[in-house]
Amino acid sequence: MTQWGIEVEHLRKEFDGKPAVRDVSFTVGAGTLLGLLGPNGSGKTTIINCLTTVLTPDGGRLLVDGCDVTGAPEQVRARIAVTGQFAALDEVLSGRDNLMLFGRLLRLPKRQARQRADELLDRFALGDAADKPVKAYSGGMRRRLDLAASLVVPRPVVFLDEPTTGLDPRSREELWQTIRQLRDDGATILLTSQYLEEVDRLADRVVVIDAGRVIAEGTGDELKGRVGGQVCEVTVPEPNRAAAREALRAFSGEVAEHGEHLVVPVSRPAQLVEIVRLLDDRGIEIDDAALRKPTLDEVFFALTGRADETADGDERAADGDAGTTGRDGERPAGAVPAEGARS
Repeated sequence: MTQWGIEVEHLRKEFDGKPAVRDVSFTVGAGTLLGLLGPNGSGKTTIINCLTTVLTPDGGRLLVDGCDVTGAPEQVRARIAVTGQFAALDEVLSGRDNLMLFGRLLRLPKRQARQRADELLDRFALGDAADKPVKAYSGGMRRRLDLAASLVVPRPVVFLDEPTTGLDPRSREELWQTIRQLRDDGATILLTSQYLEEVDRLADRVVVIDAGRVIAEGTGDELKGRVGGQVCEVTVPEPNRAAAREALRAFSGEVAEHGEHLVVPVSRPAQLVEIVRLLDDRGIEIDDAALRKPTLDEVFFALTGRADETADGDERAADGDAGTTGRDGERPAGAVPAEGARS
């Protein structure tokens, strides 16, 4: 068994002369889950499409389960499962029939395809809805079925490109349990997500990219340590918020705003008292002030200058996550990738 499930060395990819991935290197240990974070347009989907043989890299060396992506793409496709941002399911067919269809496309005998479909329906808690058409499924049920479809033939490496996008909190939690089980069963998983909480809760390690480059990597706790051991969260009513924000910016240089909460990094607990005294001296009333550990959202903001996954369309196109097959290979809804990429 190889030490690394995924190895990326100096990956480069351009579109129309514009770099989408500039020089990215990272590894994913076999049987672990790596969270890949970055703003829209940072190159996350481009990286996955290169690793899954949908796109040809312009430079670098990529290995998946020990197989070279450019030198042996057929061997790579035989080792990977891919779940993209959109469920590639036939909504008219039942859940069981969808899984059987994928099994037959992957050359399983009919009896074996049915047996595997039943196993996956039970594993993904879809047994009660097995014979219902997919169009009657909830969003969470569809995503679980889509993930099950990618595993009809078991694969050692799984790519999950924003698998919980659009799901309600309960459905996300259910899918998280499924992803944890996959990792615990020994799969190597590369997960991209727009939910930082998701990566914080699931990933063994995190890689943060921006503008096509790796800007930070480590465990969630290691990345939080880069922001500071603690942050001070000050709750400020609207009439005082602008003045409080300016005062805190003068105090620390970095202020994140989350609704009525203003957050600044601190290096020692005594700075809580200093912050409260500063605001009081300026006549700024606050509702509350407390110390806590930073969240991964705050790490992301400190590293990229952006609090979440928002970017305009021009930025996305320039960095290669434009969302069209012609640009970065991202699949439209309902599309099934070339042979082996689904499985």
